[in-house]
Amino acid sequence: MSIVIEQPVEVRLVAAAPRMAHIPATLHYDRRDPFAVRMTFPAPATLEGVEVCWTFARDLLAAGLHTAEGHGDVRVRPYGYDRTVLEFHAPEGTAVVHIRSGEVRRFLDATGDLVPVGLEHLQLDLDHDLAQLMGDAL
Repeated sequence: MSIVIEQPVEVRLVAAAPRMAHIPATLHYDRRDPFAVRMTFPAPATLEGVEVCWTFARDLLAAGLHTAEGHGDVRVRPYGYDRTVLEFHAPEGTAVVHIRSGEVRRFLDATGDLVPVGLEHLQLDLDHDLAQLMGDAL
């Protein structure tokens, strides 16, 4: 069984101008980091011309399908019938993207099949992680 889920999605970037450009992105989940999801944007879609990856909580993404969530760098909220808005805040500025809520639900369902919500802690190897931390401290 795979330990990683990658789902390509198409998002619409909300620009300062009244147009919306379609850009590819990838939602990523790895059961070795069971509480987190990542959204990656390819280099051509970013201002810096390099791939940009945002990591945030899986439960933030799930909750944001129903109500506005997040107070930090990543914020998620529903928009209309079948859209979800993700806001990514950085010192360089804010990127706002729209994604189909159905795509988010499909991704979250797949992550839930891999690691059920509420059982994420079973994927962690705390003894190994602690040993690595202690080894790094010496």
